[in-house]
Amino acid sequence: MVSTVPPPRQPFDPGDAGDAGDPGDGVRRWYENELGWATVPGEPVRLATGLRFDVLEAPAEAGSAALRHLAPGSPVALCGGRMRLLVAAGSAEELPGLLDWLEWGGVPLDLTAIGAGRCVEAPPPPGWAAGGGVPAGRRAGTPGSRPLPLGRSVSQGAAVWLRPPEPGCEVELLLPALSALGGGGGAPDLVRLVDTMATQCHRVRLRRACAQPFAFS
Repeated sequence: MVSTVPPPRQPFDPGDAGDAGDPGDGVRRWYENELGWATVPGEPVRLATGLRFDVLEAPAEAGSAALRHLAPGSPVALCGGRMRLLVAAGSAEELPGLLDWLEWGGVPLDLTAIGAGRCVEAPPPPGWAAGGGVPAGRRAGTPGSRPLPLGRSVSQGAAVWLRPPEPGCEVELLLPALSALGGGGGAPDLVRLVDTMATQCHRVRLRRACAQPFAFS
């Protein structure tokens, strides 16, 4: 039987974050050492999905309505006008059947899931510049560091944390999960989250369709 427990985290040296070499090295070490999240080789730094979390992705205006269903510490990212919500690992496989059960099957929705065997771009850690360095006067991993302000220090379309992950916090306990339905655990309910996101995606699609000029033959 293969253990699913992540390997022990290596001590993190804040002085390593802004090395003059590959600017992505400090970002990669922050995710691997501070959070225990797996990354994939190559640049830009990308986070492996399907291990500790999956990702639900939708237009930002649709995803914002679903934030109320998340636990306060549940991570959320923005990337190029789209919102990425971290959910329990395995949720990507459940999404098609869940949409059918909620009677959204066959309806074109701009709602996708990213799960096992895939990856997403890693946003800069909270308070870091887009190049992977730490702002002057601040050490990497300093408690109370803030997420990057939208539109600042991040190239257009790059991923950025809206609600960043917190080092030392077991993210699995905060993520929406299908098993939370009717349970007594603290994880938010994936069913309500998906239903809300599907509803908002449908509304966004109808609104955009109505805004299009009529075509006359």
